[in-house]
Amino acid sequence: MAPKVEDLTDESRFRHLLTVSYTDIVSFVLDYLRRKTLVTLLFWSVCLIFLGLAVTVRINITGYYELRRIFFHSLLGLILFPVLIIPFHELLHIIPYFFSGARNIRVGIDLSQYIFYVTAHRYVASPLQYRLVAITPFIIVSIISLFLVFYLPGLWKWSISLFLFVHTTMCAGDFAMLNYYQINKHRKIYTWDDADLKEAYFYEEI
Repeated sequence: MAPKVEDLTDESRFRHLLTVSYTDIVSFVLDYLRRKTLVTLLFWSVCLIFLGLAVTVRINITGYYELRRIFFHSLLGLILFPVLIIPFHELLHIIPYFFSGARNIRVGIDLSQYIFYVTAHRYVASPLQYRLVAITPFIIVSIISLFLVFYLPGLWKWSISLFLFVHTTMCAGDFAMLNYYQINKHRKIYTWDDADLKEAYFYEEI
């Protein structure tokens, strides 16, 4: 059972490791995506695999298609579908948060950083809980998209395979958080957010 926020102030049991302001999320993400671990190797490898899948799908689509239809389906995969998936992606963060016990869950947007985020106000998440929250959208959306790539006809394969690649790049922040835990795997790290102050806090159990 995860401790309460108040428990984390007990310096005999917990050590404060890091505070991340929501205004610095992009810097945090870029920092931890650059750090080479199995997590970042997996992320960049999957990006390349899904990009290769999209190219392979386009090369192997049979039949003649007008340029305007190819352009339309390219826009679907690169822009429209990624935009439309955002609410579902955030919902897939909310569900594991909710089932782990969080109730004051909030969704936010920071247009200056071009990011959307889900936060559970003053809810302490264990390492396992946080990893599940981070990885769930990538797993669910990837499985559904791969199924559609193989079963939809014609240019729909192309647009969905493009979307699969773009959505994976949209998960960069989730993989950066997973990488933070990977780098600190020798520590048991609890995290909680103050959604009013727009800050995330990380504590190590001593």
